[in-house]
Amino acid sequence: MMYFDALIHGLNRHYYSIPIAYRTHDLEQKMLLNLNKLSWMDAVSVENYTKCGEANKEHLKAMLKLAKNYKKTLEDEKDMTDQELAIKNVGKMDPKRHIADEVSKMLNDNIVQSLAGMMATTSLQ
Repeated sequence: MMYFDALIHGLNRHYYSIPIAYRTHDLEQKMLLNLNKLSWMDAVSVENYTKCGEANKEHLKAMLKLAKNYKKTLEDEKDMTDQELAIKNVGKMDPKRHIADEVSKMLNDNIVQSLAGMMATTSLQ
């Protein structure tokens, strides 16, 4: 199809021999590489407070589930020997470690949200 367009415009076979010599310069490449990078302002942007509240609810639900699992594992471990404990916990998730991870995620999100809100409030005054 493209060959026929080239024939109509009188290019014949020369249409396919046109060199494509477009190259980006070093500065253009650097600029294009920086287009999608995050800046320091993105880390302190204020999110929607309802969205942040919903995320907190999800974190709390996950922590409640993990706390129940942790309580159950502690009750199961009372009657076991050290060897049975070592075999029982192989390949299973550690609820205590996951609770700590959820707490740190929630704290980090809330601290950033609070600091960003305070910065936005003081900058507008």
